[in-house]
Amino acid sequence: MPIAYQIIVCGSFVPDPLQTLEPVTTPTGPALKNELMLPAVLDPWAGHALFEAANLARQNPGSKVWLVSIGPKAKLQQVMMSVAQKVPFELVAIDGPAGGFTDASEVAAVLAESIQAIPGLEKDRLLVFGGWESASRGAGSTLQMVGERLGICDQFQGVDKLTANADGSLQVLERIEGGRHQVSTCSAPPALLGWATGNLPEPPNNPQVGMLNMRTVMPALQKAKPVKLAGEGLTFASVSLPRQRRETKVVKDMSPDDIARDIVAWISAE
Repeated sequence: MPIAYQIIVCGSFVPDPLQTLEPVTTPTGPALKNELMLPAVLDPWAGHALFEAANLARQNPGSKVWLVSIGPKAKLQQVMMSVAQKVPFELVAIDGPAGGFTDASEVAAVLAESIQAIPGLEKDRLLVFGGWESASRGAGSTLQMVGERLGICDQFQGVDKLTANADGSLQVLERIEGGRHQVSTCSAPPALLGWATGNLPEPPNNPQVGMLNMRTVMPALQKAKPVKLAGEGLTFASVSLPRQRRETKVVKDMSPDDIARDIVAWISAE
């Protein structure tokens, strides 16, 4: 018998990748130049997680999807105007900074607290989704710490496919080293999954889904809880764009060991 899952997706927005990003140092710490003016999109990694969550909910009647997101309310509203047309979900909005210069532990604490405050959550039906990585908070540890704070021990990272079996167990296809995949089985929820690219395309816009979502999105934005991520003890010596540099050398009949030594020497000279 299918389980009616409660699926929490953690994800925020990032500057549109087509924009030129210029890091600057401000009195409050590092930031992006004209950050509030940059057009924003849903974090691509979180997008995969959201679309996979909606697909799982559609396959299991009675399931529900929440999107928990941190960011300035004005920006969240801008992004939700487009995301809300993709798949059904209920927004849990948190009014706070959304840049990449935040401490992963503080972000995880806020996300976990907001998830625990969602009324009616049942742990034996709970799945927490998110991006394996992030286009802004790319620490690779935020989602794991959310799971630890929620007491979820079954965690899977780099997930490309999730299959819900008839006996209530979950089969997870996750990436491992060497370009290979590992198949794992989780006996039952709760579980946390950090999604890679998944297997689903981006859903087309559906105005009817958008109108249905916006009935809850706008009230959620109005009552968004303000949080301040102080970043105490976190300092940045400098922020800058990676240097663009190209040095080409054509060498024939070079052994792999010699190539490796040449690369190490070139990196060490930086």
